[in-house]
Amino acid sequence: MEPTFEDFVVARGDALLRLALMLTGDRHHAEDLVQSVLAKAYVRWSRVAAMERPEAYLKKVLVNDHLRWWRRRGTRELLVGTPADRVAGGASRYEARDAAWQLLGRLPNRQRAVLVLRYYEDLSDAEIAVVLGCAQGTVRSQAARGLAALRTVVPEMEWEALP
Repeated sequence: MEPTFEDFVVARGDALLRLALMLTGDRHHAEDLVQSVLAKAYVRWSRVAAMERPEAYLKKVLVNDHLRWWRRRGTRELLVGTPADRVAGGASRYEARDAAWQLLGRLPNRQRAVLVLRYYEDLSDAEIAVVLGCAQGTVRSQAARGLAALRTVVPEMEWEALP
């Protein structure tokens, strides 16, 4: 039996939000992105639910919508929010997370998407190629370029605040 839309959102909505957050670096934009993807899915839920892997399909839509949004923006500024829930004693956790956001934020969107899908979602090159609609060689080259860019940026960053 196919899951209802509501059941799917309750079970997998947080995972979609985490992926969106990794891609965008901004909680509000991530929530908007997930809401947009879920609104599209709701209209076609009978077809989406009948798919072999509906969550994988929705992740693909999410990544592609994010990449389209960046292309439409026309600027490359980084969206960075200040965590409202920062507390004394837990600051180092947030500083480490913020440093990761800064690193990912320096990458072009496709490279960031490849690295998030590879290291956060643990997808293979073939699966990433399907999600992004490109060749596996493109995935590998984008990953290599992204990692090379991160390797050059890491020495530039100040790490004194991190444990």
